[in-house]
This record gives sequence, structure tokens and C-alpha cells, in this order.
Amino acid sequence: MKVVGLITEYNPFHNGHYHHITEARSLTGADYCVVVMSGNYVQRGAPALLDKYTRAKMALACGADLVLELPVCFSSASAEYFSMGAVSILENIGVIDYLCFGSECGKIDTLKEASDILLTEPPLFKKILNESLKAGKTFPQARMEALRMFMPQADISIFSSPNNILGMEYIKALTSLNSRIIPVTIPRIASGYHKEALNEGVDSVISSATAIRRAVRNKTPITDLINHVPKEVFPLLSSTYNKTWPVFEEDFSLLLQYKLMAETSASLTKYLDVTPDLANRIKGLMEPGFSYVEAAKAMKSRQWTLTRINRSLLHILLNITEDSMKQYKANGYAQYGRILGIKRTSSPLLRTMAKKSKLPLITKVGGTANKLSKTAQSMLNEELCSTALYNEVVYNKFGILPKSEYKQGIVLQD
Repeated sequence: MKVVGLITEYNPFHNGHYHHITEARSLTGADYCVVVMSGNYVQRGAPALLDKYTRAKMALACGADLVLELPVCFSSASAEYFSMGAVSILENIGVIDYLCFGSECGKIDTLKEASDILLTEPPLFKKILNESLKAGKTFPQARMEALRMFMPQADISIFSSPNNILGMEYIKALTSLNSRIIPVTIPRIASGYHKEALNEGVDSVISSATAIRRAVRNKTPITDLINHVPKEVFPLLSSTYNKTWPVFEEDFSLLLQYKLMAETSASLTKYLDVTPDLANRIKGLMEPGFSYVEAAKAMKSRQWTLTRINRSLLHILLNITEDSMKQYKANGYAQYGRILGIKRTSSPLLRTMAKKSKLPLITKVGGTANKLSKTAQSMLNEELCSTALYNEVVYNKFGILPKSEYKQGIVLQD
């Protein structure tokens, strides 16, 4: 049995994701494809456009055999924690042979070279990094400068392109965990990660998730997306549109206002990614009436990227603390493997996982907590609370209350 693992968000699932699954299976000869997917909150520090169960259905309909949830503490975190959380799940479920990811670079040896530098952090690398940080550059910019000094012949885009950065972190995570999983990359095609306009075409167009979200935000007719997503996905999009999605940052604005009113600059520093300087900036610039998006833009500076601000605000809102992340890190990162969905034909895979997994596998929440360690219970409680908040926002926006985590079963796909 060969199994390939993918780390994803599917926010939303589009033709590029279908290409990724197809190519991953083809390149590795895998019998099964296991996906670790962000839940209801994603890495750029925002709620997912659609809920995790709908996105799991899309993945299973388009070639995935099993979908596992990436806990919110990792799904909303920096590239390093995002990667370590997801890779720790793939490593510890005991069945993954390959990790396949898309990259702008498309060259695994180049990404491995860069990841080794990031992992070992030679003295000169640290020196350049610290000097760049002192000069007022953001951490991503400072790290890019340091890497460039060690790899002068490499294409400069490798150090700044989003999927390259994640690819380097995935490889770094595999090395840190002494994993036997083999990393494989495929070139990202057709549309840049941040491209905001839909590509044109009449069939199977590959547009970025950013472009699709922007089109939805601009109230583009849902029918205009039909060529940008697989045929299996569009019915799920159209049948739930304006019923349970779209969900945006602005829908959490009042919640954020209330949360920040109840905090002081000192208390804010307990949350993940919130330094004392950033805490002062958040409290000093948050104005009554600001939406979530307006607040983040006001707080952005040369020192802090918009993504960093968004993540920090989300961690504050969801009560994700620095101490809890330290606890998870000390205990091996992910504490369980939570199954969101599976194909009925993939029962042999699930049976093998049940025998080999070093992590407890969760198929339903009810009665689970008593079987978990205290650290795992803490991680699961974060997930349950963050999902309850997401569901409440959906209810207040559309008048439809999604099932609670205690009543929602896993997605079973024929």
C-alpha cells in the first residue's frame, strides 16, 4: 500500500487543487491520498470562506480518500507552526510514504538546500537575519536576505514565493521529526498565489483561491465560477451559497471589538504572535466602529505585515495563547488525528491507520475527551470553541445554524 499525503486549505477547492491531487497520485503511484486540511480558520489569519465539512466533501469528491483536520492552533499560525503541525499528523498516523506539495520553484533539491539552512541556522545566517530585523525589515524579508547570501545562484523568487516558503518548511519539519516520508513537489501552474483576477477561459480554468474569494466578495454571480472549479464541486458551492457561506473577516468585527475592549496591552501579550510592542499598537489604533479589515490595515506597518496582524487578531479572538503553543510543541505538536471525512472504499486505509497510528484517531467528539491526554483535550477544546464561534457567525449572517461538533458526523463519500 502506497499513500501520499497533502497539506491543504481548499479555500475554496478549485481546478488547481484537482490538478494537485491528480499529479500527486500519478507521480508517487499512490493507492491512497490522505489530506490534512485546515478547519474553519486558515493560515492568512482569517475564517475559511466555507465550513470545513463542505470543503471535506469537495476534496473527497475530487480524489482524496481521507481528510484529517489541522487543529486551529496550527491552521492559523506562521508557516513554521502550520507545517510542523500538519507534518506531525502525517508522520504519526503511520501510513504516509510521500508528502506532495505545489511550489513555484518545482525543484525539490533547491528547496531541500534552503530548508537545511533554515534548520541549522549557521552563525552568518543568524547575523544577517538579526541585522535585517534591527534595520526594520519584517521577519520574512529578513530571512529572505539571509538565505540569499547562502544561495546567491538561486532564483530570488524562491525566498519570497508563498508555496516555496511552505515547501521549505515542510521539508524542514520532516527533517526535524526524522521522518521517513519522502517530499515531492510539483510546479504551481497557470495562476500566481496572490493573483486577484480570475483567469479567462471556457473550460477547466485554473484561477487562484485569492481570485475566487475576491470574485465572491465583489458579488460576482456564482455561475461565473463554474469553469474555475471541478464539476463535482460546483453543485456544492451553488447549493449552499448565501445559506452557509461566504464567511469573511468582517463578519467577526463586533466580536473582535468586544474582545479587545476586555483586554489590556499587558493581557494581550499572552496570545500567540502578540509582542508587547504589537499589543500597544493594537490597543492604541483600534477605533470604535472599525471593521476587522479596517483594524488590521490600520495596524499594519513596516515592521508587521498584514498577514501577521491578521493572525495576531485571530489568536486574540480565539484565545490561542503562547503558552498553549509551547505546550503543544513540547509534546510533539499535533496531539490527535481528527477525521473529517473518508471514502467508503478506503476502509483498508483506515484499518491500517488504526493499527499503526501513534496518535489517537477521533471520528466523533462525544465521549472522546476522557480518552485524551490533558494536552490533547486542550487542543480539542480550542477547536470546539472556535468552531462554535464560526457556526454562530454563520447563524447570525444567514439564519441557518450548522450542526454542533457533537452532532456532526464524519463525511462519508461513496
